[in-house]
Amino acid sequence: MQARDLLPCLPSGRMMPRMVEYGNGVGQATGVAGGGSGGGGSMDAGAAVGQFIDNAVHTISTMPPAELALLVVVVVVGLLIFKRAV
Repeated sequence: MQARDLLPCLPSGRMMPRMVEYGNGVGQATGVAGGGSGGGGSMDAGAAVGQFIDNAVHTISTMPPAELALLVVVVVVGLLIFKRAV
């Protein structure tokens, strides 16, 4: 038995189209959405800082060794330039 045999098909044998109302599609179409403040997200500064640090750590941890070496060189040169300027 193939996986295609388990999926619902139209009488003509073609696959059914995907659902349109996934996620918040119904809420946006009807104008009835839960808890919408219109801001597009929460204004929690602590969560934003935590998310920024988490994203930075993730980005650095997924860098290849050549990019990490370049990053270290750029940071050291930047600190040397900053020290001369001050």
